[in-house]
Amino acid sequence: MRTIRCSLLLSGLVLLSTVMRAQKLEHVYLSSKDTASNRYIAVIPEKVPVKAWMFLLDGFGASPENVLMESTLPKYAATQGILTVIPLLSTGSLYFGSDDASQRSLKEQIEGVAKKYGLKDKPFFIGGFSIGGTCAIKYAELAVNNNYPFKPKAAFGIDPPLDWEHYYRGAERVIHLSGKEHVNQEVAYMIDRIKKEIKGTPEQALGNFYANSPYSFSDTTQSAVKLLAGTPVMLVSEPDLQWWLKERGYDLAFINIADDAGFINELKHLGNKNAVLVTTFGKGYREPGHVRHPHSWSIADSSDVVQWLFRFSRP
Repeated sequence: MRTIRCSLLLSGLVLLSTVMRAQKLEHVYLSSKDTASNRYIAVIPEKVPVKAWMFLLDGFGASPENVLMESTLPKYAATQGILTVIPLLSTGSLYFGSDDASQRSLKEQIEGVAKKYGLKDKPFFIGGFSIGGTCAIKYAELAVNNNYPFKPKAAFGIDPPLDWEHYYRGAERVIHLSGKEHVNQEVAYMIDRIKKEIKGTPEQALGNFYANSPYSFSDTTQSAVKLLAGTPVMLVSEPDLQWWLKERGYDLAFINIADDAGFINELKHLGNKNAVLVTTFGKGYREPGHVRHPHSWSIADSSDVVQWLFRFSRP
């Protein structure tokens, strides 16, 4: 999408544990009646002590298994002592991320994981790709605003859409430019989905767009973004405009770099000295098949992300 992609019942239902070189994968189902959602994979350090923990969310329509295929980050983080949890929320793989139901599920999983693995006093991080990044940044804001028990020491997003008003208007433009005979079904779906989740169009419910978006360019009160003025935030984007023009017919109105750059710029102006925008070129490829795509997990260098997170790992 745009630049959006027999068991033991304890605190969860542990189905499988596989010992890897430097980490153990633990597949946990949180309901014995639901194997399609409300679950996670925990990537647990085996050869080094657990120094910190992280929730890592995938994009729209994907899964925890997909993250392990697309990114080296969970396993690399384990070698450095970060226990990583890759969730599939109760709202399923087609989750909206910033909506109330997804955020409730995420909060419940975070609190459950902290208890299950004894992580209460360890530094906590959160991040994600595409809508997973949207979800992660929104959680970080809500954690500050509502004084959650687990506030991330740092948050990051890999090419996330952050401004639903901007997304909606850009999607309408894509449909207009494509013409009635060549409607982009994915974009049309997202227009309808946004109207459903946010209960209207920007003209009808602009306040709802502000409430659901981690960042809103037109919100001069900065109601969402200012919540992270004191939280380290990194966004990673690969704004390969030539690829988008050629392969999708999209321009700057419908790729995520505008959201990401605007968000980081406003954080900097709010005094956040740990707000970082990383831009890359030629790193975006999707698996399987190593297919070129700038909206991909691979644009984020695993060692760089982990090194940056550890800068903020003091309990």
